[in-house]
Amino acid sequence: MYPGEHAKTTPDKPAVIMGSTGVVVTFQQLDEAACRLARVVHDLGLVPGDHVTFCMENHPRYLEVAWGCRYAGLIYTAASSRLTSGELSYILTDSESKVFITSHYKAEQAAEIIPETPAIRLRLMLDGVIDGYESYETAVASKPVEPLPDRVAGTDMLYSSGTTGRPKGVASKWTPEPLETTGAGVAGLQSLLFGVGPDSVYLSPAPLYHAAPLRFCLGAQSLGATVVVM
Repeated sequence: MYPGEHAKTTPDKPAVIMGSTGVVVTFQQLDEAACRLARVVHDLGLVPGDHVTFCMENHPRYLEVAWGCRYAGLIYTAASSRLTSGELSYILTDSESKVFITSHYKAEQAAEIIPETPAIRLRLMLDGVIDGYESYETAVASKPVEPLPDRVAGTDMLYSSGTTGRPKGVASKWTPEPLETTGAGVAGLQSLLFGVGPDSVYLSPAPLYHAAPLRFCLGAQSLGATVVVM
């Protein structure tokens, strides 16, 4: 399943709670925001299988970005917020990313990588903007919440930390499959081994750019669970 399915039955249920601030994002808000972002990249001309990278701190809209990419059928990389500018530029180039999404928290680095990443077609920034970036909030607010037609599920392509040489992309074969019937993250494992379901609350204490936290959060939300992000 995916957030839109739960938004139909429990729209006001928290999908995300930020542990440090108490900010709450409901399933309806999460689904609508993801649909809007999917529209942004679709209207830019991206098609399923194209690549997007995002790099930010644990943010109330982090999982919205991941779901928006998934809704649009994109291959997405959650880049570590602790990478050097050279490493981040390399990932954007190596992955052939067409869109880069970040936050004002990363503004200094976001400015540094512009000259090294000329292939990026759209740069979006949350919580404010700098030269070379457009407002994420404005971009998504301008789009309708209606889902794209004939959606296929995107997936992640994460990179190693680069402790030896350059970061290394962990690629796997991607086959376009309908969003509505494609499991998210490790949802099957969570359901089978841990009994995760709509009554569950999943605590995520780690940086969301890591593979396990990101996949477990997406999997939990796909099962209707509330995710608490520290």
